[in-house]
Amino acid sequence: MSDAMHFYETAKGHGLAHDPFKAIIAPRPIGWVSSCSPEGILNLAPYSFFNAFADKPPVIGFSSLGRKDSLANIESSGEFVWNLSTWPLAQQMNQSSAPVGPQVSEFELAGVTPAESRLVKPPRVMESPVAFECKVSQIIQLTTAAGEALPNWLVLGEVVAVHIAKAMIKDGVYDTVAADPIMRGGGPADYFRLGERFAMTRPQG
Repeated sequence: MSDAMHFYETAKGHGLAHDPFKAIIAPRPIGWVSSCSPEGILNLAPYSFFNAFADKPPVIGFSSLGRKDSLANIESSGEFVWNLSTWPLAQQMNQSSAPVGPQVSEFELAGVTPAESRLVKPPRVMESPVAFECKVSQIIQLTTAAGEALPNWLVLGEVVAVHIAKAMIKDGVYDTVAADPIMRGGGPADYFRLGERFAMTRPQG
């Protein structure tokens, strides 16, 4: 084994000051998910285990550690909205992660405005420049390789409608950098913004 490489078996622990797993899979886009309870209480919560999984039709997903309010709401309604977390909204996004009871609306807690969606009941965050209205396609409880159930649920949703601020569209192309998204890092309080942009063309087969 090379002395240049730190090696560990995950079941035996990493032996470092902070678990490197999340720091390696980083920066990660943030799943800022809005949902609605059967009683009409609005919920807004950020999830760092989030990404896109298909494009035709578009499917996004996030993983919930434990049976949180978002998961309960989405199981009940079959709908949710993803809102883009941006630099101007960083503090509001962080505030929405506060551990509060299901009777509290994080929209009010974070000081953001619920805006009516077109095809689903949960509202989007009006201040966010991008929002995806989603209908649930699958909710999967994750397991270990041995088949042991984990306290993690993967929520997959088909994007049925998209809201984009027109200022983010340049010559018909969505400008990722202009939106100034923030992403989750691996440390206890690490977040990132986009850095240098470069282009590469895929090889032609």
